[in-house]
Amino acid sequence: MPGFVLLVRPREDGDATIRVGYTVTKKIGNAVVRNRMKRRLRALARELLPAQGVAGADHVLIGRMGGIERDYDSLRAELGKALRKVTR
Repeated sequence: MPGFVLLVRPREDGDATIRVGYTVTKKIGNAVVRNRMKRRLRALARELLPAQGVAGADHVLIGRMGGIERDYDSLRAELGKALRKVTR
C-alpha cells in the first residue's frame, strides 16, 4: 500500500502553473505526526513536480497511514511512478 494518494485534475483555464495541495487526516496520528507527513509531502512535491508534474493541473497529495514509517527514497520512487502513470 502506498504512503500517499496522488490526485491530478487539469484546470483547462490556459494557465500552465502547477498547483499543489496536501491533506493528512486525523487517522494518521496526532498533530505532530500529521505535520511531519505534510513536510515530507511538501519536500517530495518541491523535488519532483517541477520536472514531472502536469502543467496546468492541480495536484493533491493525500497522506496515508504507512507514509510516515517509509523512508524518503521509497516515497520519492512512489511519487515518480505515480507521476509517470498520470502523464501517459
